[in-house]
Amino acid sequence: MKTATFLLSALIILIPALTNAATLTVERGNNLQSVIDFASDGDTLIIAAKTFWATPKEFLDPLCGNCADPTEKVIASTGFIVRNKALVLIGKDRTKTELVTNAGYGIYFENSHGSIIMNMSITGGIRDDDGNATDAGIVVRNSRLLIEDVDVRDNIHRSPDSNVVVGIGGIFGREGADIEIRNCRIINNQWDGVALYRGATALVVDCLIKDGRGAGIGVTWDATCTAYRNEVTGFWKGIGSFGTAVVIARNNIVHDNLAWGIIATGQSYMEAVNNIVHHNGNCGVAPWSPDARGRIINNIISDNGWREKQICPCVGVWNYGDWAKWIYRNNIVFGNRDGDYEAIWDQTGINGNLNIDPLLKTDSSYQLQVTSPALHAGDSTIYNPDGSRSHIGIDGGPQAHR
Repeated sequence: MKTATFLLSALIILIPALTNAATLTVERGNNLQSVIDFASDGDTLIIAAKTFWATPKEFLDPLCGNCADPTEKVIASTGFIVRNKALVLIGKDRTKTELVTNAGYGIYFENSHGSIIMNMSITGGIRDDDGNATDAGIVVRNSRLLIEDVDVRDNIHRSPDSNVVVGIGGIFGREGADIEIRNCRIINNQWDGVALYRGATALVVDCLIKDGRGAGIGVTWDATCTAYRNEVTGFWKGIGSFGTAVVIARNNIVHDNLAWGIIATGQSYMEAVNNIVHHNGNCGVAPWSPDARGRIINNIISDNGWREKQICPCVGVWNYGDWAKWIYRNNIVFGNRDGDYEAIWDQTGINGNLNIDPLLKTDSSYQLQVTSPALHAGDSTIYNPDGSRSHIGIDGGPQAHR
């Protein structure tokens, strides 16, 4: 059993633990990385309500996350690093415990199976000059990680002398990542909110993913994602499946993105159920490849098309794929600028699909008014938490807020 027998560079206090793991309280000093390096597998770090700065280190990434040739070498930088052990990192205050990463891969987890990061803010990334670097506030590879009550925000650095188009994202999963992201605010970063690459998987629940470029949730190559009850807004694309990815998107609010709300392309599979897809710049939902497939059920797709057309027409549902590969039923498609459907026949009155004002509340909650025609009008094989027939929209289905 570890005991409180010494201090490390006046940075930590060791508290007795009932197991072989210890709790280390980081109270002062900026060399948080030294504490991380000192900690043993299974230890918990309680991090004070103050700002900690990382000293960036050059990192030669052994694989390229988003290159046609994954063996292409990438030069990046790391801020804080948790490698070859599992740690629990807990901030004392979600906004005041602030980690300024000064790097492209802000907090980098590698071969860290069972780590947890909670109750803090991650900010201050510096964009790498290599455009293939998958820069983000948190980057995860070959690790199992829970991220809960964390703000990944304001990673906005862009070098004025660089020709790199991509910016710094929020949370990125790389090869072998298994991530659970709960109740996080991923706000004002300069690329995707959550991005998953080769072999990564993630559960994203009850998060605010707001104001970036690229996709709010972008899943590509052979990655997989389950997304429940998130708000995704202020990106080029809201939720997207690409490559051979699999995405299960339920009870999300996808609104006010510049182009697409929900998009599926490549050979990917998209299951979009009980979402609100509202007031996106061009189209609401778009199968965008003849090889993409999936299910589109119980969604409200409304008021899309407030920008000039940018590839996607300003309609509710745009079929740029093979409609025979999609199950489409019990959706409300209403009030989209240039029409509700394009490149498919009008689905109103077919398989429970409706064209009627869903009567959403006007308080930005996107919940249904008591007189909404969406109540109990969903797929008869899907049930609300109380066992009744599902509603259409975020109030319906088993993943609805109880």
